Amino acid sequence: MPAARFITLEGVDGAGKSTHAPWIARWLEERGVALCLTREPGGTPLGERLRDLLLDPAQRVDAKAEALLMFAARRQHLVDLIEPSLARGHWVLCDRFTDATFAYQGGGRGIATARLALLEEWVQGDRQPDLTLYFDVPVEVARTRLLANRTLDRFEQEQRAFFERVRAGYLERARQAPQRIRVLDATREIAQVQRDLAGILEPLVERP
Repeated sequence: MPAARFITLEGVDGAGKSTHAPWIARWLEERGVALCLTREPGGTPLGERLRDLLLDPAQRVDAKAEALLMFAARRQHLVDLIEPSLARGHWVLCDRFTDATFAYQGGGRGIATARLALLEEWVQGDRQPDLTLYFDVPVEVARTRLLANRTLDRFEQEQRAFFERVRAGYLERARQAPQRIRVLDATREIAQVQRDLAGILEPLVERP
């Protein structure tokens, strides 16, 4: 069995992460991978309660408070779930991680990336995902998908300009870490995207 891997999924709301996450989980489990599927914010009782608050459209949350709450949920997530799972040899597949904070709170809200980097180092030390799959779509495509499928949460109700900044934040993060972050064109048919995913994941499963 290959060494435990920490894989994260990223993208603007409506990019298709929720569609591809269960497919990735099945694909890995079919190859004998012991897997923990989780999400951020969330993954722990504290994280899920913070998630409810952060996504509640009725809540007014200051941008700095929002960033701090994201990192608070992340620290508990690391301590209670992510690190113990990896220590047991289980892979972790997480819907969003710190790249999302740089994109949403950094790009979207305008918090300086230097401040977020300090929090990143304090909360997670040198822990980074082994692989990040970034599902990229133009904002208008993501918005069309969202409006067709569900009631919008507090983030999803933001204006298009906010999501343009978020997408730019993601692309900048990918530019800075090209070996870790794989950018996928998520405007294509699901089967095409999943063929690319299989090609990316296969070497990780085969590697001891």
